[in-house]
Amino acid sequence: MYQGCKKYIPFRPISLPDRTWPDKVIRKAPVWCSVDLRDGNQALVDPMNLEEKLLYFQTLVGIGFKEIEVGFPSASETEYEILRTLIEKHFIPDDVTVQVLVQARPHLIQKTFEAIRGAKNVIVHFYNSTSTLQRKIVFKTDMQGVTDIAVKGAKLIKELTDKEVAKSGADIRYEYSPESFSGTEIENSVLICEKVMEVLQPTPEHRLILNLPNTVEMATPNCYADQIEYFCRHIPNRDSVVVSIHPHNDRGTATAATELGIMAGADRVEGTLFGNGERTGNADMMVVAMNLYSQGVDPGLDFSNLAEIRRMYEKCTRMKVHERHPYAGDLVFTAFSGSHQDAISKGVAYLRSGATEYWEVPYLPIDPADVGRQYEPVIRINSQSGKGGAAFVMQQSFGFELPKPMHPEFGRLVKAACDRAGRELQPKEVYNIFRENYLDVRAPYDLRKYKLHDESGDGDGTQVRFEGVLRFGREDHAIRGEGNGPVSAFFHALESVGITQYRFVTYREQAISSGADSQAVSYIHLTAPDGTPAFGVGIDNNISLASIKGVICAINRAERRKGEAE
Repeated sequence: MYQGCKKYIPFRPISLPDRTWPDKVIRKAPVWCSVDLRDGNQALVDPMNLEEKLLYFQTLVGIGFKEIEVGFPSASETEYEILRTLIEKHFIPDDVTVQVLVQARPHLIQKTFEAIRGAKNVIVHFYNSTSTLQRKIVFKTDMQGVTDIAVKGAKLIKELTDKEVAKSGADIRYEYSPESFSGTEIENSVLICEKVMEVLQPTPEHRLILNLPNTVEMATPNCYADQIEYFCRHIPNRDSVVVSIHPHNDRGTATAATELGIMAGADRVEGTLFGNGERTGNADMMVVAMNLYSQGVDPGLDFSNLAEIRRMYEKCTRMKVHERHPYAGDLVFTAFSGSHQDAISKGVAYLRSGATEYWEVPYLPIDPADVGRQYEPVIRINSQSGKGGAAFVMQQSFGFELPKPMHPEFGRLVKAACDRAGRELQPKEVYNIFRENYLDVRAPYDLRKYKLHDESGDGDGTQVRFEGVLRFGREDHAIRGEGNGPVSAFFHALESVGITQYRFVTYREQAISSGADSQAVSYIHLTAPDGTPAFGVGIDNNISLASIKGVICAINRAERRKGEAE
């Protein structure tokens, strides 16, 4: 047993036996507040410069965020500068509210109000830490001591707000956070917020935002949901309050905590793009928003150009989005497993058949096109890929609709190439395997010349005569045959030079381009003399000649296989 675990104190959940959140369903999006420019920025090894912050801010506005925390203007000159630039250069749309963060300390509050002058819509977000651990170790005070700090800060903020509103008419709203809410006794969290409300006097028309941070994720997300539901039940004048949550990801469950928190009654979510933030990060608002989207709920945020948003993020933060990051990672719409590939391929075909008005594709919870992705990279090929994956790539990337009986054979060829390469194959490499094994096979029989003649026969149908030159055994042989169709005529022509043991099974045709340059492809299925299937592919502008090329391809491949076996 690993004895080191004994030094940790288990989290003690609150008692809420009549909890109601497990039966709730999220049917509308919360209010979103981005804290990328504060929480996200302070967590970077190299914080963003002014130009990067402006680009980031404009991207957030473009996504649809209406509340954006732009910094802690009393903490440093660079934080102050970004806010002043946004205000003075008129970068803030009239329907967007900027949020500023400040500790509940008088001199910092004064500096903050200097920074917001000239802004039309502002949220002043003040906080102080309230947790048991912080009170015991950091502040060395009791709950009354931290409550006094919050109340004193609220009084000063209200006084300065009244003055600023009288002077400029700005719309200034309040937000208070009992920092480390998740580590604070729930009764004390309600109490301190109630005392702040008594000072700020919110109404249903001018509601106070009470933000409840999961500052350090300390327990399973259901415990956080219990805390949120308890708080919503016990805070007075609930209709005068916007309950906001601010989950962190220390246990890797910030998304779950956010969703359960909304189910428990939260109206608003603070988080960051791609979950950037201190330690293991904040709640990823893109993921939460797209999770809602996948359930048919409009998130009110636009991630239809997710690749561009990701590029901006990586440029400005110098962080990388992981390949498996939900919705945004390079590999999230990718299947290597053969069974997954087959199911996706069938799902796409089902959609195209018009059988459903909904997105119903196994293994793909959303349409990749909805976030600016494409079908081409959905199925990728490595040694784990199945027979359907290679065929899907040929269809999606190059337009070849291989008949199902061909899938196992072609899949084996691609898998063998993957094993030899020891890596994933790109679509062009898959095509090269197809070309080498089906399109460029000209031995032992090479059809040098060919011509078809339609002739009226004695029967009801039209007789076709084939004439051509077939090279084998280092010599050219004139061949000629007649039949009730091009393939039949060609088979009879082959019989004239002793090729008699192949039996026709079936064929399929398709066009692989359109217009004047269109080409036809014919897939031929024969039975070889040893009873095994032989597949061939032929391409030509003339569908009849494409079928003939497919027949000789199938024979060549069977003869080559026989020679390799010998």
